[in-house]
Amino acid sequence: MDEIALEAREITKIYPGTVALDRADFKVRKGKVNVLVGENGAGKSTMMKIVAGVETKTSGSIFINGQEVNYSTPNEAISHGVGIIYQELNLFPNLSIAENMFMTREIKKNRFTVDHAGQNNKSRQFLEKLKLDVPPETLVGNIRVGQQQMVEIAKVLSQDAEIIIMDEPTSALTEAEVSTLFTIIKELKNNGVTVIYISHRLEEVMHIGDYITVLRDGKFIEEQKIADVGIPWIIDRMTGGHKIENVYAKREMGETLLSVKNFTLMKQTGIGHVLNDVSFSIKAGEILGLYGLLGAGRTELLECLIGARKDYTGTIELNGKPVASNDVNGRIGDGFALIPEDRKTLGIFPNLIILENMAISSLMRFFKRMFLRPKLEKDAVDGIVGDLNVKTASIFNLITSLSGGNQQKVIIGRSLLTHPKVLLMDDPTRGIDVGSKYDVYEICKKLAGQGMGVIFVSSEMQEMLSIPDRVLVLSQGRLKGEFLHEEITEEKLVAASAITITQKSTEE
Repeated sequence: MDEIALEAREITKIYPGTVALDRADFKVRKGKVNVLVGENGAGKSTMMKIVAGVETKTSGSIFINGQEVNYSTPNEAISHGVGIIYQELNLFPNLSIAENMFMTREIKKNRFTVDHAGQNNKSRQFLEKLKLDVPPETLVGNIRVGQQQMVEIAKVLSQDAEIIIMDEPTSALTEAEVSTLFTIIKELKNNGVTVIYISHRLEEVMHIGDYITVLRDGKFIEEQKIADVGIPWIIDRMTGGHKIENVYAKREMGETLLSVKNFTLMKQTGIGHVLNDVSFSIKAGEILGLYGLLGAGRTELLECLIGARKDYTGTIELNGKPVASNDVNGRIGDGFALIPEDRKTLGIFPNLIILENMAISSLMRFFKRMFLRPKLEKDAVDGIVGDLNVKTASIFNLITSLSGGNQQKVIIGRSLLTHPKVLLMDDPTRGIDVGSKYDVYEICKKLAGQGMGVIFVSSEMQEMLSIPDRVLVLSQGRLKGEFLHEEITEEKLVAASAITITQKSTEE
């Protein structure tokens, strides 16, 4: 076995009402990619936060290069050579890329003045290494999520860390960006840097990893060399042998529920289209898949439907009647609900408890004679928590006490309390484990079976092959393909979503 760079021994972490880690072990091999897997709630992110100094352990020990260390802040962890790339973006959108990269460790001309030019030059070097062609002076809020993830990676690389934790680093990256990241990881290994890698994409784990450790329910389960195991072994250890069946089930559908005609949305520059004359319909009880590469216009289409974007042209009909409202509140009242792509920024209220997060969009239901009735609110939330199998000790805990998959269920529950007719799900399984993914799939099937229309956006090919009744493919804002479930193949989806030179030139 290779030399151990870091070892966590019998780590326990107790939150109010929850044991996140229960005497869990984790060995990290020097100069290797050490994969940590487990379902949401298994304790992976908690373990990494403790190793990175973000959280303090309740008990246990951490050793780096054979020496026991005790630190309680990220800066102290960095001083020991440990850096982390967080699963959820941890950037300041109103600051530049360079300012984000050097936050708390600014390059200075003198005691009082920041050397912005020096920071820009240093940042540019790391951005070029990651093939991110964006000026370092650019505000982070003006670049897309995938590019922001690359900035997070560049920030940690600039810290010269000897051990780099990557928590779901590819969840928002394009295939080209993932390829670049994997090249960087290989270069880091060649230079003796140790990588701890967390991902729910098991094919990715098999491709990039050297060692794998499995956690389940906060406990250490097993460690093996990646070369000695396969995906069935990983799933078996993660789920405890629980077998997951094929999720697709043919359903009876009703009449046309939603009809969208001639949706067009110009880019902010006024040059080219985000959406270009898109028309489609969805029936009651149908799951409609929406597939396309990043930048195809999928998220923007859902934002138009929920009323978050008003600068589009086209018409919407619900149950055969035109939708006249043009803001989010009005669209929720009409029967639309959105599960946003960015759970942390747009989905949850981190300072509120689970009950408040779930009930916030439907508070008027719980008022009687101008007073909020807490029991009505609690009963409604308890019912949804039970229906969606949200794993929590109490709905009065902060939502941040939940795993990512359970936070996603709370967001879905919030939507269900508004009694929607059309549920818009924008990449709802992004950053959640295989078990929670199948929970989301089952929720989709159940809602469709109740007559709801579900629009399911995903970048994962397998989801498009196994969940929707029908799939629409967007490419550069245009509708380029439509396939019934029995017609869907990977080759068809790839061909329809491909960007041709002619198409790109026309858009420009």
